[in-house]
Amino acid sequence: MSAAPGIDTAGRASRGRRVILWRHGQTAWNVERRFQGTTDIDLTETGVAQARRAARLLASLKPDVIVASDLRRAAATAAELAALTGLEVTHDEGLRETYAGVWQGLTHDEIIARYGDEYAAWKRGEPVRRGGGELETEVADRAAPVVLRHAEKLPSDGTLVVVSHGGTIRTTIGRLLGLDSRHWESLGGLSNCCWSVLGEGARGWRLLEHNAGTLPEPVLGDDD
Repeated sequence: MSAAPGIDTAGRASRGRRVILWRHGQTAWNVERRFQGTTDIDLTETGVAQARRAARLLASLKPDVIVASDLRRAAATAAELAALTGLEVTHDEGLRETYAGVWQGLTHDEIIARYGDEYAAWKRGEPVRRGGGELETEVADRAAPVVLRHAEKLPSDGTLVVVSHGGTIRTTIGRLLGLDSRHWESLGGLSNCCWSVLGEGARGWRLLEHNAGTLPEPVLGDDD
């Protein structure tokens, strides 16, 4: 895959490939601050409305490919964009949220009360199997290759939309940017139905937008 944008056959500047990593809409467990992990939870009515609004924005970017987690909350979110673009959605279990064992189904407060030391170690950036589940690096090991495999098939100015989960998106971004796993937490989380955008740069993938809920704008000026 080309590592950077260049000049196309017509002599025009090529923007390069883009990857939009889009978090699913709201679920009841999100509202309750309950750890979902791989538990298969449906969108709320609000979540469906969020997905429809975001899909209208993302459709205007004319994506070439949509790939999504096979969990219902991500699949339903992706379906809204597919309905507008006419694209088929490829579902891949490699894009599922982090499996977190006994943490799944617990609220944030319950996790702090029962597994406070484990939670604190994770927040410090230590490798922790939350609830006896996956390490963040293991999530990146399964999710990042899915993204790269589909991105490599894009045309030179193509756009891939990846519909996944907050934790999985953050670890995937960290991996694709080449950040040490201890620093992935610094990326911050994604709100429901918000997205981040990665673009090709001269030194590999770079983060263009993070936790966006409006259409990405081009960077114009000395820092481009």
